[in-house]
Amino acid sequence: MTNRIAFQGALGAYSHEACALARPDMEPLPCATFEEVIDAVREGRADLAMLPVENSTYGRVADIHRLLPESGLHIIDEVFVRVRIALMGLPGSKLSDIKKVRAHLVLIPQAKTFLKTHGIESEAAADSAGAAEELAQNRTAGEGVLASEIAARIHGLDVLAQNIEDNAHNTTRFLLMSPTEDHSRRSDRMMTTFIFQVRNIPAALYKAMGGFATNSVNMTKLESYMVGGSFTATQFYADIEGHPEDPNVQLALEELDYFTHEHSILGVYPASADRY
Repeated sequence: MTNRIAFQGALGAYSHEACALARPDMEPLPCATFEEVIDAVREGRADLAMLPVENSTYGRVADIHRLLPESGLHIIDEVFVRVRIALMGLPGSKLSDIKKVRAHLVLIPQAKTFLKTHGIESEAAADSAGAAEELAQNRTAGEGVLASEIAARIHGLDVLAQNIEDNAHNTTRFLLMSPTEDHSRRSDRMMTTFIFQVRNIPAALYKAMGGFATNSVNMTKLESYMVGGSFTATQFYADIEGHPEDPNVQLALEELDYFTHEHSILGVYPASADRY
């Protein structure tokens, strides 16, 4: 055991914050890409992987649904992180000193009102936490960074303004992945995530979904994406409330089998309290 948890981004990223919330006793291992996060666990350099899957403002995280089934890893937990944006600057600086901020391209529009009110220009950076690290190293006068407060603590910057995001609801959902499958019932409220491909027959998807409706299984997420570069091969990704051993879930999955080529469970895990 390495007692490490891998994530994409630099120390201080929102993914790092998710790691700290889910496994505060583990050492965070920053990686450049999602593929590197998965490889870190496969190769034994980390025990767990933290991957973002969706954001309440921007929707699905690109490529994640393709990577998850191929990763060989299993979902063991979900984590919700509110995207709270802080403006940080060099130690001793004031808000009035900041003329320009740097941040990831996705983060800048989320603080548009605050930046306009204070007459602050913006510049896109590859990574918000990385921009905080660069500011701490380069010490550029008049420059600030938009990032999570954890980035300010790590890189020794002063937080000059907090919670400056336009949308208070903006939240990212992360999945905690392990090389070891765990389907134990660890909570009264469990989630099951699975993928499937429907048979090439009329109304196959409608019929496959019917089993969940008639058995009172709540499906919280259903998304489709093409596989293998084909316009006819569609894979579906679904989240449901419940455990595969629940009688109603068992019946729904049996009915799903009849209308699909295959279905594969990616994880069974406790539903986060932040979901409700």
